[in-house]
Amino acid sequence: MSKTPNVGALLSPGADPARIALWDYSAGAPPRAWSAGELDALASALARGLLKRGLKRGGSIVVLAANRAEFVALYFGAMRVGIVVVPVNWKLAAETVAIIVEDAEAKLVFTDRDRAALAPASVPVILFDSPEWDALPDPGPVEIIEPDFHEPAQILYTSGSTGRPKGVPLSHRGQHWMVSVVTKEDNSQHRLIVAAPMYHMNALFNLKFAFLNRAQLVLQPVFTAESYVKAIVTHKATWLTCVPTMMAMVANYLGDTPPPAEFAGVTRLFMGSSPYSSALVDRVRALFPNARITNGYGTTEAGAAVYGPHPDGIPAPDAALGYPIPQGETRLVAPDGTIVEGEGEGILQMRNPATMQGYRNMPDKTATALRDGWYHSGDVVRRDAQGFHHFVGREDDMFVCGGENIWPAEVERLLETHPQISQAVVVPIPDAIKQRLPVAFVTLREGASLTEAEVKQWTIARGPAYQHPRHVFFLPAIPLAGTNKIDRTGLVKRAAELASR
Repeated sequence: MSKTPNVGALLSPGADPARIALWDYSAGAPPRAWSAGELDALASALARGLLKRGLKRGGSIVVLAANRAEFVALYFGAMRVGIVVVPVNWKLAAETVAIIVEDAEAKLVFTDRDRAALAPASVPVILFDSPEWDALPDPGPVEIIEPDFHEPAQILYTSGSTGRPKGVPLSHRGQHWMVSVVTKEDNSQHRLIVAAPMYHMNALFNLKFAFLNRAQLVLQPVFTAESYVKAIVTHKATWLTCVPTMMAMVANYLGDTPPPAEFAGVTRLFMGSSPYSSALVDRVRALFPNARITNGYGTTEAGAAVYGPHPDGIPAPDAALGYPIPQGETRLVAPDGTIVEGEGEGILQMRNPATMQGYRNMPDKTATALRDGWYHSGDVVRRDAQGFHHFVGREDDMFVCGGENIWPAEVERLLETHPQISQAVVVPIPDAIKQRLPVAFVTLREGASLTEAEVKQWTIARGPAYQHPRHVFFLPAIPLAGTNKIDRTGLVKRAAELASR
């Protein structure tokens, strides 16, 4: 039997330890350059330091901080000795953070100054850039353990937008498989920007991918459109990773200004973690004319390696999720549990080495999410005649209006075909007669002007009348949750308040 790889070993100096592996913007510009050898040495020193403090294999640490090189080294170093890393969403309330720290049985919490107030008093805290942090590394080599088959490398917690956050233990084997299976060629010449938060699968996947491929990483502490654009130009980035909202903000930031010449050097652009419209693809294609745009679908519970290119080389339609990769298993399931064959629509289920074994301390939730080893995603997906999968909507986002099913994503895509609309979010509000009514939050392109009546007429003229938003609220920017995804839960509450006035 082959050995189970340790995810911590992905951060390796390789044959050229002096090469720049990471540019760190945590202290602002100019960034600090970290060589592969420096990062590797710090990761091992931190692993040794954690062991000296009494942590043992199987114990866990929480990290509550913005992106920074020390976070990267701690993340990979701890995993080398079997310590489980729990990156926590620092946009959660302190009470929720405390619940996560307790549930994960964390022995230490690492945080930065801006987020220190969120750390619970029940567990020892080490502050980055403090004397205690400086004293933690114990320089020297470390023995990298061989993990057991299902041994967890990390625990990620779901956002908790629909209740208590769910802990998702993810194995070394599954996380290593996830990045290995999508590595098919030499990618060492590429430069990637990671601006998504490191408590989210999007950023963590791309960190692992970059280190496995010896690519150069540009790490930003938080995302802003201005800093993202400047980083692309400064580092002549070749690959970009983002969620769709981030790219929409970049397009709005640039407005009608011609894109910088360096944008032409971007050859791949991965937009993932939430659906996007063909209209956004058109805007992105205008900014990055030489980039192949890929829809990066993934879930915390079953990983980010689900879709790839068509085996016959057929180009994927704009906004399609892609074609299921042969190394994993996918299926579409009808509401009655039958398997959908051929063209059709159903709930996506996945089974692959990255799939979780179950939620931490939540057997009831696990029984609902895992069915004979298949992860029930809750994402409704349509398979077309060529086998490509297309996102329809979340199973729990769909609502009924006067007996008609409304998928918010469908209405959002329709709204975003309007030449003056940058982004749209559709949510339901209660109605005594029709149960739920759709309302829309809309942001306009730079310099655009639009009325509520014009937005309504646009949807009525191009889709079923029952889908048109009964209220349209204009916003300067769509609010984001902690993962840079749209804060849909917050908008539902806001819509109900605005509509009642």
